[in-house]
Amino acid sequence: MAKLKITQIKSLIGRREKQRGTVRALGLKRINDSVEQADTPVIRGMINKVSHLVEVEEIS
Repeated sequence: MAKLKITQIKSLIGRREKQRGTVRALGLKRINDSVEQADTPVIRGMINKVSHLVEVEEIS
């Protein structure tokens, strides 16, 4: 299964609690923090909800 590298590029200050929770659930804690997650429909849905706060790269 493919993997995704997810990097937080914007601050969570002033964001709704649901968006903060989604970013935390992805495993991100601060700006420029990166995590690798499996490419699943659940993770893709979370990324779509906070796409303005994160940057995504596919890892082979």
